[in-house]
Amino acid sequence: MNARYSDEELAQSAQQLYSGYLTFYRAELEGSRLNTVPIGKHTLPPLPYSYNALEPYIAEEIMRLHHTKHHQSYVDGLNKAENEMKKARETGNFQLIKHWEREAAFHGAGHYLHTIFWSIMSPQGGGRPSGELAKAIDTAFGSFDAFKKHFSEAAKNVEAVGWAILVWAPRAHRLEILTAEKHQNLSQWDVIPILSLDVWEHAYYLQYKNERGKYVDNWWNVVNWREAEKRFNAASKIKWEPF
Repeated sequence: MNARYSDEELAQSAQQLYSGYLTFYRAELEGSRLNTVPIGKHTLPPLPYSYNALEPYIAEEIMRLHHTKHHQSYVDGLNKAENEMKKARETGNFQLIKHWEREAAFHGAGHYLHTIFWSIMSPQGGGRPSGELAKAIDTAFGSFDAFKKHFSEAAKNVEAVGWAILVWAPRAHRLEILTAEKHQNLSQWDVIPILSLDVWEHAYYLQYKNERGKYVDNWWNVVNWREAEKRFNAASKIKWEPF
């Protein structure tokens, strides 16, 4: 028996060390399965549920059009912009670079935000978060109810079209609520989205007409907190020096 530690303490330490190595190995294995997307080869991600799964809160027709038409158009636009910028690098002709950089920003942000949007909804959604995400929400906003009110009002008041986004700020070491007009305008950098709510009219108009507020209120019934917690747990490991 070790003079400083009991057999039980040594066994617990060994188990923790093994668990740490196992977690690291799984992360490395998972990372090795994720390939870089070649330039101009982005694809439309499949929905993790059927098109009618979020009814009655979001209608099947909306989900089908939103996913197969609107999101697909952002994928196509991003691929075209990337290919055109690649061509500019190869030819040395950057006459249209401002246009294609704008196209990449608009379509790229649209593609990535929609990809998050689909994943953080579920037919088994709703309720409240738990674990570390719940604690972080309480720390940043005072309570879940205060967070929900702030996020909802931000979404309802996005001018014209855009998004409400819950983000992890690695520089501030806390959660923040941001909005973005279109997909990429009037928002912040150096943050990681946790939740994204689409308030473009194509996300709700066929069902809710001009009642964006009703759509936002009903959206909470399909929020997939388990996925949001997964995103938060990964994002919150990133912490820059605070300023």
